[in-house]
Amino acid sequence: MPLLPSLPDPAHLMDLYARFPENVRPLMEYTDGLLRGEGELSVGERELIATYVSALNACTFCAGAHRAYAEVFGIDSALIDALIEDVESAPVDDRLRPVLAYVAKLNTLPSKLVERDARAVYDAGWSEGALYEAVQVCALFNMMNRIVEGTGVNFDYADAPEGHPAAGSSPEAQARSYSQFGEMVAAMAKG
Repeated sequence: MPLLPSLPDPAHLMDLYARFPENVRPLMEYTDGLLRGEGELSVGERELIATYVSALNACTFCAGAHRAYAEVFGIDSALIDALIEDVESAPVDDRLRPVLAYVAKLNTLPSKLVERDARAVYDAGWSEGALYEAVQVCALFNMMNRIVEGTGVNFDYADAPEGHPAAGSSPEAQARSYSQFGEMVAAMAKG
């Protein structure tokens, strides 16, 4: 149930942002830069991290939304299911495993991160830049999960997967998906 009485039930993030459009556009531009921009981690890997962090935080809306994007950008749905079920036995690429371990620890026990955690990422062949990308994705989704959960956004893409804007689309069609979402919100706010 939405926690803000002005939101419909079920409430989608679009409903929240249409009601409170301030700062949505710059947030979506930042999100596009982080999740769609050039990086050492692929767009699919960054969306997988967004999905994983959201699942760790039990944020159904974000986990479902970013799962759809991860799949569009080449992440197998069976891998996502296995990762959420049990990270230790999931068939994750050995190179990505320490990145996921790092963001899981950052997500729940950030003060317990040590040099050894970062070293595992570097030893897997990633640079500091790649680690920073993963840190930013984790941080962004901690914020987004709290916005969604704190306001009671309760739309679940599992109930309507065809309703996701990425459903049946291509990576090219989703190249600026967050900025486009911000532009839609801004247009709605203008009336």
